[in-house]
Amino acid sequence: MSTMMKPLAEINQQAIQLLYQELGVVNAVRFLRQFTTGFGDYTRERASLFAGKSLQEIVHEIEQQKGQSLPHKP
Repeated sequence: MSTMMKPLAEINQQAIQLLYQELGVVNAVRFLRQFTTGFGDYTRERASLFAGKSLQEIVHEIEQQKGQSLPHKP
């Protein structure tokens, strides 16, 4: 039995088509997104975003953005 090697682009296209057929577009996209890598340097961004803030201040800011600010606990 002899199998010919397909180009990787063709294999990817066929695999994506099968995923769409079997999972539906939304779930196929969700599945594929878990394999993509992010970009940027989160460690540096985090350091500049949260510099000089306490955990309680950060949580308060998150709650304010959600519009569900909870009372502060002393």
